[in-house]
Amino acid sequence: MAVKKIIIDCDPGIDDALALVFAHGHPDLELLGITTVAGNVGLDMTTANALAIREFVGMDGVPVVAGCDRPLLRPPLTARAVHGASGLGAARLPAASSGPAGGHAVDYLAETISAAPGQVTLIATGPLTNIALALRRYPALAAEVADFVIMGGSAGRGNVSPAAEFNIAADPEAAAIVFGAEWTVTMVGLDVTLQTRATAAVRARMRALGMLADGLLLPCLSGYRGVGPEAAPETSGPPVHDVCAVAKVAAPELITCLPARVEVETAGRWTAGMTVTDFSAAPADGNAEVAVAVDVDGFWDLVLAAYGRVAAGMGSGVVTQP
Repeated sequence: MAVKKIIIDCDPGIDDALALVFAHGHPDLELLGITTVAGNVGLDMTTANALAIREFVGMDGVPVVAGCDRPLLRPPLTARAVHGASGLGAARLPAASSGPAGGHAVDYLAETISAAPGQVTLIATGPLTNIALALRRYPALAAEVADFVIMGGSAGRGNVSPAAEFNIAADPEAAAIVFGAEWTVTMVGLDVTLQTRATAAVRARMRALGMLADGLLLPCLSGYRGVGPEAAPETSGPPVHDVCAVAKVAAPELITCLPARVEVETAGRWTAGMTVTDFSAAPADGNAEVAVAVDVDGFWDLVLAAYGRVAAGMGSGVVTQP
């Protein structure tokens, strides 16, 4: 398989952190850059978390570029109740020794993608504010990406309301711009991501990963709040939503998608942020590929293998909490 160049636009966030580590560890992915957006926590914290993760796992040379600190039109919506005050659950990474790259994420996205048209896959695992502004400022972006994949939305249910998933609900107007652009959005939403839970058996496999597990993976997962009861550990545990979007790029065969037309509700009193999904739309009217099924065992084999590569590169040192 040819190596795929990727940029991840994210709001770390527990599952964003796990997605970044997976991208770093998968041999068929080349992580060109990380752009940050306000979402799970504020922009200062999502950027600090991205920088700390980069340094902790040794993503040398990967720039982190900060983006938008608020939604396009609405007050900020955070997920501190789920991800904790820091955004990384119970993980306590040392602060990074260096700061973000200069400039704004919107300009970085356009410049990097336009410099290699058709070669860069853009993955968004947070609210879509940066992406919407990039499309508005640089309309050619939609034609220049190799592919565009998001973790967000749902064809059925929500998680911050009965209708809406967090990343879309945090900035529905941005999401509407993104789904209305001249590209196909691969939407990896709750229909699939809620199946990829870090069960007790998965977490037991992680414990062999030394510093990576002790300093980041397991503390993140242990601090993931409000993700459902643990009464049946063989089937329950925190879902790793954002990892699924990166896994779809690394191993497309693991996640099945169907073509659809997706529209984002921005005006509904009870349904703002809903991704209204029409699988019966004519092919000419489609704007999305929507994830509907996942090979859970294959997914975890893939993810844990990537984590193993990262762990091997980190050595077997002892984690010291700051």
